[in-house]
Amino acid sequence: MRSLFWRTFFLLALLLLGSIAAWLQTLRALDFEPRAIQTAQQIASLVNLSRAALIHSDAINRVSLLKTMTEQEGLRIVPREPGDTFEPFDTDALGQRITQELEGRLGPGTVLANRVNHEDGLWVGFVIDGDDYWMLTDRARFNPGAGRSWLIWLVVAVALSLVGAALITRLINRPLRQLSLATSRVRDGDFEASRLDESVVTREIRAVNIGFNRMTQTLAKIEQNRSVMLAGISHDLRTPLARLRLETELSVADADARSHMAADISQLDAIIGKFLDYARPGNASLENVSLKEVIDACIFGFQNRTDLRIRLELSDGLAVLGDAVELGRVITNLLENALRYGKSVETGVAMVDIAAKARDKWVLIRLRDHGIGVSEAQMNNLTTPFYRGESARTAANGAGLGLAIVEKTIARMGGKFALSNAADGGLVASIKLQCALAANR
Repeated sequence: MRSLFWRTFFLLALLLLGSIAAWLQTLRALDFEPRAIQTAQQIASLVNLSRAALIHSDAINRVSLLKTMTEQEGLRIVPREPGDTFEPFDTDALGQRITQELEGRLGPGTVLANRVNHEDGLWVGFVIDGDDYWMLTDRARFNPGAGRSWLIWLVVAVALSLVGAALITRLINRPLRQLSLATSRVRDGDFEASRLDESVVTREIRAVNIGFNRMTQTLAKIEQNRSVMLAGISHDLRTPLARLRLETELSVADADARSHMAADISQLDAIIGKFLDYARPGNASLENVSLKEVIDACIFGFQNRTDLRIRLELSDGLAVLGDAVELGRVITNLLENALRYGKSVETGVAMVDIAAKARDKWVLIRLRDHGIGVSEAQMNNLTTPFYRGESARTAANGAGLGLAIVEKTIARMGGKFALSNAADGGLVASIKLQCALAANR
């Protein structure tokens, strides 16, 4: 996918290069004809002067004149022999125009060549009193580096245009990049770090930044009020639930009814605990955490369950950068989810595999049950708060917050969480956390 920077840069560069090409063609068109006429006129003047001098000098002075022209003017005039071989002058449009103009000034039979008898130079063939001659001179005196200078200026113009396009594109895209980064911080819940500069010079960008900052302030206030409300409601409900449980155990004579009522109250208390976990704000305090110690502590709470079997595949000394309490809450939630929804249809026992390994600067944790899994249509919704999967998986009831709490907690610790179905059945929860050793380097 192309970024906005490169798309803008490409369009600006294309526009500038097109403008340079049009400008170059215009200058060449305006310069082409005058330069051809001027060059032909200079060559014709030199030939005419040389021819006139040779015609009006006697035989003795002609030898002296030829010697002087060679030594002082760099001109050499030699007879043109029938067996002379020569290479025609430049065959491009400018060379052909110069040759055409020169023939018009010097008359028919005029020859313009780059090389005669394997000797380089600017050769002009002309006639004196019916005899053919060659005049050799330095071609640089008529067109000194014109073609090369055009190429140099063209390269410089293109380079400056591309550099200018890159600078303009960067200047245009910088506010968008800052807005994108700020939006990512808002998505992660970091409202303080998402504030944009409200003192920028550009009026439109300043208006966008001010509007974005006001929006994030409103969102932060809403998030704070939501967390306070959830925490307050959950806290206030636990006191009457505790009294209700005590009164139930004391007043209900039927042991079976008392047991069921106590179980319902315990479930309500667990749901309230989920609300408190989900409402917990801020980022976790990260430190080196022994993964095996945390998992062992979580498993200890399930050791008396006969409907849960756990198999571990962990390396000793494996540590992550995280919060021990938060990570323990994550593992416990995943085990509870596997216990509720991952039981085997035949045995009624939930088999859970927990494995972890280090890879580069990360530790990959994999927790898998051997239940019936989840349909692909529901997979993306499992971490949505208050969403509960198909009731056909189990008759267990919950608040639909367990996996949402896991995803939110892992994100607070700078990691990633994903769910998938195993190839041979069962739900796989994958956790990716920073390796403690790598984080301390």
